[in-house]
Amino acid sequence: MMQLQLFLPCAAGVEELLAAEVHAATGLMGEDLLTRRGGVLARGSWRDAMLLNLHSRLAQRVLVQLSYTEYRNEQDLYRAASEVAWEIWFTPKQSIKVEVTSQHSPLTSLNFAALKIKDAVCDRFRDKANGVRPDVNTQWPDVRIYAHLTTDSCSLYIDTSGEPLFKRGWREDKGDAPLKETLAAAMIAASGWADGDDDLLPLYDPCCGSGTIAIEAAQIACNIAPGSLRRFAFEKFVPFQPHVWAAIKAEAAAAVVKPEPGQKPLIYGSDVSHRMVDFAQRNAERAGVADVVEFRGGDALQRMPPIEGGGVMVLNPPYGERIDVGGVAGVAHEARFGAREAAVTEDGGEFFSQLASHWKKNYAGWTAWMLTPDLKLPGKMRLKESRRVPMWNGPIECRLFKFSMVAGKMAPKGDVAKS
Repeated sequence: MMQLQLFLPCAAGVEELLAAEVHAATGLMGEDLLTRRGGVLARGSWRDAMLLNLHSRLAQRVLVQLSYTEYRNEQDLYRAASEVAWEIWFTPKQSIKVEVTSQHSPLTSLNFAALKIKDAVCDRFRDKANGVRPDVNTQWPDVRIYAHLTTDSCSLYIDTSGEPLFKRGWREDKGDAPLKETLAAAMIAASGWADGDDDLLPLYDPCCGSGTIAIEAAQIACNIAPGSLRRFAFEKFVPFQPHVWAAIKAEAAAAVVKPEPGQKPLIYGSDVSHRMVDFAQRNAERAGVADVVEFRGGDALQRMPPIEGGGVMVLNPPYGERIDVGGVAGVAHEARFGAREAAVTEDGGEFFSQLASHWKKNYAGWTAWMLTPDLKLPGKMRLKESRRVPMWNGPIECRLFKFSMVAGKMAPKGDVAKS
């Protein structure tokens, strides 16, 4: 198949990290790999599209752009969709769903715009397949078609992924407000933990919940492709060749590395809720990394380092409404940190001050990367961040703060520069 125009959407703030990931997976670079707001544009092959679905930890989907036209009304959208050769991608036996997103579109109804595009797709098939047209399935379609509208342009895409790529296939057990795997991977990538050829430092998530960060890190350490446990929409497309896909998966499986039997774990997670620790352990087993990551129960304000010599902490602590006074650690299942949560103020300030004090006392030599929507968190912790990386958790603007732990007393309140 000819060269394709691929677009990989991602969370805002992750674009540069995703571009580096795409380059590592495919070798694309220069004009064939461009960073755009909210994603990465790549000129690659059908094989590249399959590779990126299998190997990308940061992309939300892998889309193929099939049309780019100007428009003024819904009839222009119908005309644009009518001119796309949908029949080279799928057959009328497959079900479809059309979704429309917009940025300053003058159209009054995106639902009507989606309807016109759907009509165009179905009418084209009806004309070319003796009256047979694909069915619409809004829940579990075989083919997802996306249209993105600006003030005057329409881009039409076909989605090669199907279910969003954060659905890796291993997280069946989860708690409230779980962190998406793609965002956990972005946090790890931003920390630089897996960069370079040096041996990996120990990694620890002291509020691991269902284990997302720790399991992502363990799969990275083992070179396990994030999409190795799931299916993709492209497997139902006309260009799909099972033997090519089997070879790609076999190559990925052969690249997996595992520790020697009896080797000490490198990645750790803990949570005050024993129920969440059980969830994390079961998820790790499904992800193929149960022998690489170690989960334990424990209050983050009391838990000592899991290993001597320092390492990296990566965490997305509960915040605001997610910090509820939960009672005694290990008894209140939904409390994420334990008994000393009773001391927190409404915005979590007292709790985070205590957490920083615990780290300063017991975690010298460790570096902490903490994702939070509270831009004033360093002041509440009375710590000075050495880096702050803008990152979005869905619609929520966050910062990934880097704190380097040095043994010593806490800074007096007011001594930390305001954020």
